[in-house]
Amino acid sequence: MRTRMRWLTAVAALAVAAPIAAVTTPAAAASPAVLPMTVTNNTGRGDAVFLYVIGTMNGRWGHVNSGGAFTPWPAGGNPPVPAPDVAMAGPGNGGTTTIRIPKGLSGRVYMAMGDKIKFFVTPDGFVQPAPWAPGDPNYNVLFDTSEFTFNDAGLWLNSSQVDFFGIPHAVTVTNGAGQTKRTGDVVADGRNKVIDAVKAQPGWQDSVITRADGTVLRVLAPGKATDAGKFPANYLDAYINSAWNAYTSKTLTVVPRQNEPNRRFFGRTVGTTMRFTDSTGAEVATVDKPTTANVWGCDGVFNAPNVAPFIQSEVRRTICTALVRGTLGQSTVEPVYDANQFYKNSAPNHYSRIIHANMVDGKAYGFAYDDVGGFESLVHDGDPQQAGIVMSPFGAGGNPPVTGNRILSNWNNKCVDVANANFADGVPLQVWTCNNTAAQAWTFSNGAIGTRNDKCMDVAWGSRDNGAVIQLATCSGNAAQQFVLSAAGDLVNPQSGKCVDIAAWNPDDGARLHLWDCVGGANQKWRRG
Repeated sequence: MRTRMRWLTAVAALAVAAPIAAVTTPAAAASPAVLPMTVTNNTGRGDAVFLYVIGTMNGRWGHVNSGGAFTPWPAGGNPPVPAPDVAMAGPGNGGTTTIRIPKGLSGRVYMAMGDKIKFFVTPDGFVQPAPWAPGDPNYNVLFDTSEFTFNDAGLWLNSSQVDFFGIPHAVTVTNGAGQTKRTGDVVADGRNKVIDAVKAQPGWQDSVITRADGTVLRVLAPGKATDAGKFPANYLDAYINSAWNAYTSKTLTVVPRQNEPNRRFFGRTVGTTMRFTDSTGAEVATVDKPTTANVWGCDGVFNAPNVAPFIQSEVRRTICTALVRGTLGQSTVEPVYDANQFYKNSAPNHYSRIIHANMVDGKAYGFAYDDVGGFESLVHDGDPQQAGIVMSPFGAGGNPPVTGNRILSNWNNKCVDVANANFADGVPLQVWTCNNTAAQAWTFSNGAIGTRNDKCMDVAWGSRDNGAVIQLATCSGNAAQQFVLSAAGDLVNPQSGKCVDIAAWNPDDGARLHLWDCVGGANQKWRRG
């Protein structure tokens, strides 16, 4: 499960953020003391971008500068006082900016467009923006966040829509073996598709927040829309009653761990409480009937100490997940892992449903426990060497679509891709599941294959050797940047007479490209798409 960062917020009044829970797993391979994270702006918008890295380290709240140095917040006041301006200049449209994350930090990367975020501090804490509340100082600021934990066990990095959907973005991590993991990409015109689909649901339209200048700032999650008075507070009540009553006459089996199928607990509803026993008949957990607000936040009656043997916390997490996804009541075993059964109840969570439907890989953090079953937009690696955040195109309406050809492998139908969408000299090329992003858009001109930032496909150092890295470099027209896609599907560098090859027949996303003797293998066959 991801790190659940309990960031308390201000709705009617400002509140202090609570400490972030740490991820603890066995130590993995060595990673740098300060991790580079490249932020790429593919939004298509001309706004200035401001970046912030804020979190906890050694039990203290603070901020990080562009070099990765952590500084605790100064003592604030009560009521909270404005925090120092710690914004870092972010990338312009089509550009990149590299920030750095020190090991031991858990927190968030904030990305704001057009205006800076106003933060506040108290004598012993930091105040998180609450942009769903009209009185919040950041209500009219277009921004979003990614959450992370970076420690000796590795990096956990996720996009999150738990509170709202604002600036869609992918997250990436590359390990010491050069393998890159990526998630969080929206489909083509995905931002507009999410906005329009939510607006089209009767009763949900007010959760779309639009600024006076016509900019859609965010779509609020139902819990936050309820807090702001923009969504019915009793939306789930009838469904909760029906689901709860279903187990007065049938047993619900909870199997909270996928890798431990024999660890089972058996529940029945007695009055307003669901009571769970283990295989011996001993009662091990209870869940009181929740309110709609409890379900949206997975809190209140679902709170439980996260201590061994973890039965109470795991059972409550499972029940909340089932209510949010709408499977409780119909099911006899939870969690349900078939996404085709989600959001089909009498009061569906259209917000989470629509966001998942508009993700390239179907993964998102539509609510706090979307990691149950592995549906979350999270990347993790125990040996992180590079991370990335890729701000997605905003789509139609002043935001040009990605143009150019795709170069697809005939072997596995994956696309030639710029790692981390980092259009810089020396960035290696890889193959990745096709996602209609600028990192996979190529133009063919005068024998060269180009992409953004005046960069071209290039054989590193003009090498003619097997294993030479295929990378990006500033377009120069030299022989190392000449490639011919033959009728047979070979992508040949004429200088060397060798082919672009998927290294080691690696079928996975992140497989690197290199130069190799043309042998006619399927891992050397390409086409335009």
